[in-house]
Amino acid sequence: MSGTLLDAGAVIGCPHGGRVTAATTLSGDVTVAGAAVATAAHGYVVTGCPHTVDGVPTPCVSVDWTAADTGITVGGAPVLLDVSAAQCLTAASMPQGPPVVQAAQRTVTVRRAAR
Repeated sequence: MSGTLLDAGAVIGCPHGGRVTAATTLSGDVTVAGAAVATAAHGYVVTGCPHTVDGVPTPCVSVDWTAADTGITVGGAPVLLDVSAAQCLTAASMPQGPPVVQAAQRTVTVRRAAR
């Protein structure tokens, strides 16, 4: 699997233009170009989502990431790539669509060793 590694400098949005950020400061245990690497252990929130359904605001408020099994971890948690499965959710946990990664730092390629 190949993809772009997500880190504290990644620009991520919800499908409606809201901004996705880590709910807590990313750990600096592993950095890429000085930015902490994002993992599935971190929570992610959405701010500024303007989405409405039938005139009722139903904004994205969080993102549920499912990290791919790349074998790459930070502090025991899988790293996130731009190709990791994810879903933006409302406050009622209703799926709204995948987040949009607009910019990220580095491309990584994971090659599995023969077992």
